[in-house]
Amino acid sequence: MIRSAYPHHLAITLRWKDNDVYGHVNNVEYYSFFDTVINDFLIRSGGLDIHGGDVIGLCVDSQCTFKQSLEFPGVVDAGLRCGQLGNSSVRYEIALFREGSDEPAATGRFVHVFVGRHDRVPVPVPDEIRAALEGITG
Repeated sequence: MIRSAYPHHLAITLRWKDNDVYGHVNNVEYYSFFDTVINDFLIRSGGLDIHGGDVIGLCVDSQCTFKQSLEFPGVVDAGLRCGQLGNSSVRYEIALFREGSDEPAATGRFVHVFVGRHDRVPVPVPDEIRAALEGITG
């Protein structure tokens, strides 16, 4: 998929520590970028209260396909869209783009199940979050 297929974007500055001994961003950091773009979106657009809200999202599935290496210094443009929205779950589709490229360096999916903060029992996706996710449904 190309950059325009993702309606939400977040620029993430690469850090020196993101590189590994082979001179490129380590694979574990790609998952961190996924987590960052998703949670930034949920907090800013969906009103998710990560510190005191009654509902939280737990990751139950994730996957990443590496296509090109990323390296410090640079900025990653993380593209996000909602691939599937269920009653209590959402499947995000993410792409990481190098500066100036329309082809992704990596693509992936990340599934959240929304649960009660204390009992961890699935709950419906909160209305404000649902509305935000509907706005980026691909």
